[in-house]
Amino acid sequence: MRRMPQIAHVDVNCFYASAERAFDPSLEGRPVVVLSNNDGCAVTRSPEAKALGIPMGEPWFKLKPRAKEWGLVALSSNYELYGDISARVMELLGRYSAWLEVYSIDEAFLGVKGSPAELVALGRAMKTAVRRHVGVPVCVGIAPTKTLAKLCNKWAKHNPAFGGVCHWDSVPAPVREALLGRLSVEEIWGVASRLTKRLNAIGIHTIADLTAANPVAIRDKFSVVMMRTVLELQGTPCIPMEEERIGRDQLIFSRSFATPVTTAAGLRQVLSVYGQQASARLGKHGLQAKVLTVFAGTSHYNQHQASYPSVCVALPMPTADPVLLTRAAHALLPTIQEGLKYARAGIMVTDLRPTGNQSPLEPFENPHEERHIGTLLEDVTRRYGRGAIGLGHAGIKTGLDWTMKRDMLSPRYTTHWDELPLVKAA
Repeated sequence: MRRMPQIAHVDVNCFYASAERAFDPSLEGRPVVVLSNNDGCAVTRSPEAKALGIPMGEPWFKLKPRAKEWGLVALSSNYELYGDISARVMELLGRYSAWLEVYSIDEAFLGVKGSPAELVALGRAMKTAVRRHVGVPVCVGIAPTKTLAKLCNKWAKHNPAFGGVCHWDSVPAPVREALLGRLSVEEIWGVASRLTKRLNAIGIHTIADLTAANPVAIRDKFSVVMMRTVLELQGTPCIPMEEERIGRDQLIFSRSFATPVTTAAGLRQVLSVYGQQASARLGKHGLQAKVLTVFAGTSHYNQHQASYPSVCVALPMPTADPVLLTRAAHALLPTIQEGLKYARAGIMVTDLRPTGNQSPLEPFENPHEERHIGTLLEDVTRRYGRGAIGLGHAGIKTGLDWTMKRDMLSPRYTTHWDELPLVKAA
């Protein structure tokens, strides 16, 4: 009997908090929140933190007064640790399938084949392997389509009876129908609250209602994307597996400052750093940019000062050169008002194209790119750290007041020799 291919969706539970717990067992069983940039809001909550009623996005200043009473542990976002843990999880999952799509930092789709019993066993094997070798918990959903696999993963996560692994065909049809009839359409992958209201207005309230809908009628009232969702719920695969997400339209480098920047000289330094980072990112993906947009802004909560300057610069040629990108970013400086408290700045590069796709005429060649300055800078920073070298005002040796605030940052256990975890023998 020929078995049709299935899709497995693997998702790390409470990823940021789980990554922290992998190296700090004292966090197990305690409420933990991981905060956004500048220690602003809770972006990850452990199950214990959710049980306290802490909502997603709750500002830390509201939680801090009761943190001791609750035993709440707050941590700054440790992006280097999370990125490395993610890479380890994805590498391990890749051993179970030749068809792996990394969908986000904490989830992936895999193409799998086998009988229901074999697929459940495979899901459990992956779950056990990731927990044992990486130290983070995952749940696995397996189904004929991506949409159903995501739904199965959600069931596995919230229903202990599944043991962290749910296979669509292994769940009895009456049980599936009962679950679909109880869940709101908002629980479906890609259906947001605004779309939920529109569906409710035509009598579609549950996933079962949408599954029973006519795909063509849904396409006419909504979109082709919504029609595909209906077909996927009905068991027809419409969202293909992708080995790699390519075709970037833009790259953005923007961040709020820990301490406001009040001078054009200060923003020159910020934009120089961002220009160099944009160059490195473009080089990493083999891309060049033709347009650069640079912007800054005061805080929206500052009612006494308001300034949101922006400048769009057409670059003379497609480039990833850090010198040209930094000079273009400095075009914003004449619009900066000295003394105002700028809380944010950023640059965006657009009109991207593959490197070498269009060679310039000799009079327009860029000598900096011919000397591979961008590659040299990235090689040095990769070996000695991001602050080891920089162009002009981006050549920084000491810490900066405006850089991201992370007062509760845990060690970068897996990427820095001087921050390796220590094991104490009894």
